[in-house]
Amino acid sequence: MSFFISPAYAEAAGAAGEMDPGFFNIIFLLGFGLIFYFFMWRPQAKRAKEHKALINDLTKGDEVLTAGGILGKVVKLNDDYVVLEVSEGTELTFQKVHVSAVLPKGTLKSI
Repeated sequence: MSFFISPAYAEAAGAAGEMDPGFFNIIFLLGFGLIFYFFMWRPQAKRAKEHKALINDLTKGDEVLTAGGILGKVVKLNDDYVVLEVSEGTELTFQKVHVSAVLPKGTLKSI
């Protein structure tokens, strides 16, 4: 019956200078955290900061592009909303956060 049970032998002492598996895991997690920070979190925070600056710098008369692809000229502004003139006599109201870019002056006339 002893052939079903494998004998347990003591393991030889580790050599000096071997890395502790716990230490390796900590280094691995720190490396993964740095990769996550530099490739995901930092660029996203930078884009959010730039978009917030773009929203705060909007003024009446700016030509903008919305997230939905609508081009228009800013007619009115308040804290949360912007009114765009998309053609003569046609005004649409959008939330400021949906403005994705400010276009150079004269873009609407050239289209």
